[in-house]
Amino acid sequence: MSYIVLAINPGSTSTKVALYEEERPLLELSLSHPTEELARFANVIDQLDWRRGLILQALRDHDFDIHRLSAVIGRGGLIRPVPAGVYEVNSRMRYDLRNAQMKHACNLGGLLAAQIAHMAGPGIKAYIADPPVVDEMDDTARITGMPMCQRKPIFHALNQKATARLHCERAGLVYEESNLIVAHMGGGISVAAHRRGRVVDVNNALDGDGPFAPDRAGSIPSSELIKICFSGQYTREELLKYVSSKGGLVAYLGTNSVMEVMKRIKEGDNRARMMLDAMCYNVSKQIGAMAATLSGKVDAIILTGGISYNEPVVEYIREHCGFIAPIAVYPGENELESLVKNALVVLHGVITPKLYK
Repeated sequence: MSYIVLAINPGSTSTKVALYEEERPLLELSLSHPTEELARFANVIDQLDWRRGLILQALRDHDFDIHRLSAVIGRGGLIRPVPAGVYEVNSRMRYDLRNAQMKHACNLGGLLAAQIAHMAGPGIKAYIADPPVVDEMDDTARITGMPMCQRKPIFHALNQKATARLHCERAGLVYEESNLIVAHMGGGISVAAHRRGRVVDVNNALDGDGPFAPDRAGSIPSSELIKICFSGQYTREELLKYVSSKGGLVAYLGTNSVMEVMKRIKEGDNRARMMLDAMCYNVSKQIGAMAATLSGKVDAIILTGGISYNEPVVEYIREHCGFIAPIAVYPGENELESLVKNALVVLHGVITPKLYK
């Protein structure tokens, strides 16, 4: 018996969906959401029914009957910290996704999966896998100089784990026996130390930690940030947006597109070159920190995410970090395929999904 899986990956301006029969892709779509349409909704969670309708219409347009589905799996959201793995979407998870303190489109993934699975018929289950809140950090990695401010992981866990395993398969390594540094470089940047199958340290790629990114501020000198907070020039909401969506390259150059920055550099824009170099410098420095976390015993450094398509970025990091370990590049993200694979190991009985509680 072959299984058909629908994977759903909601982002801030698009919803990506894919249909697979076993590991054979049947359909992959990216449903774009123009800014003017999104402006109708006060909150991300209010987009749930609208996005579900778009997905169902797209499937109908391609003559697919959802009653043929074996399972639906969505991108995980900002729920409570959990170990890595596949989770069945239950009522507790749905509640936490709807009421998540941090608002992000990824919170819609499990909810969309649950609703469409319910519509597909009895016995069709909804899952998520390796959500951004996967927490396998060493306890010492959490501690900062202020007891009331502990470090916590929010990162690209799904793509980090999937790309690490893919590299190990191709390099003849065993993920659970390897030491890897994985840098996912997209709108946010997460750099993680994978020690024998566990992400023992990683920066919070959403909430102000680690390298600055195309639209995120990364780590900021504490005293300077406190002064700005009490300057009266910015509201709380404005500063939070700097941290999570209006900082980084956007704050300096007015764009979060590295391709646009590269274009400006080719046209002789020295400021653009300096800011891109600074971002690469910060990524390289974070990779070096993760090498120390692994005591210098690193089997490979893996670069992934959309920014990895840019050869000058890769070469900058290679020049600064190549002495640590061999560098492997897996551009883009294969999150839909990764979601499907996670659903299939459940459907085939290889693993039992974990219980969210």
